[in-house]
Amino acid sequence: MLMKSGTPMSNSEQLDDGEGTPVSVKIRERLKAARHRFHSNDNIADFIEPGELEKLLDEVTVKMQGVLDAMVIDTENDHNTGDTARRVAKMYLKEVFNGRYVKGPSVTEFPNAEHLNELMIVGPITVRSACSHHFCPVIGKIWIGVMPNEHTNVIGLSKYARLAEWIMGRPQIQEEAVVQLADLIQEKTQPDGLAIVMEASHYCMAWRGVKDMDSKMINSVMRGVFLKDPNLRREFLSLIPRKS
Repeated sequence: MLMKSGTPMSNSEQLDDGEGTPVSVKIRERLKAARHRFHSNDNIADFIEPGELEKLLDEVTVKMQGVLDAMVIDTENDHNTGDTARRVAKMYLKEVFNGRYVKGPSVTEFPNAEHLNELMIVGPITVRSACSHHFCPVIGKIWIGVMPNEHTNVIGLSKYARLAEWIMGRPQIQEEAVVQLADLIQEKTQPDGLAIVMEASHYCMAWRGVKDMDSKMINSVMRGVFLKDPNLRREFLSLIPRKS
């Protein structure tokens, strides 16, 4: 909720649903009642009711304004930061972390009518995420290898990118993100084998800390025949044209 002037309400003013309870508290109570985990990389869309995301945006705006005030930034007179609290709140909820707050993309699955059973590789898919330790960007590429069988569900190539974007749009660590993506693709397609490699730059290292601009992290997940067959795994890795 914003005042008519467009400036955020003060921290002393409660953002709520008219009943005195902030919307974040209501969502949290639903999650706890359902014993549903709500870590930074968990999707909580099923527990957000229609219209509540906008109320949550208002609430985060007020809290972000409090952060700016605590940093002794004169947002009332600084023309550059006058609307920063709202912009940051919108960026977090509706852009970079929207994988937490929206339901997964619709994915149409088709039967493997031609009984395809050859290695398929999709990538590089550009992905953007954020480190859950410092909320600094994690930007990189993903390659996905699928070994289908006659019962495997076939999905469009663009859907792999949409699934990756949805999973990556959360604050997290790279190792867990790749496992989550593998679990999702495994569930959607049921292949004989699944392989994922991710290579990314972490700005918690490049922008702060050691300030190393060249370091990258590479990790992989191998499932099914990719785990059991070293020749198949070697073929997949050899076909990935990674370029630093």
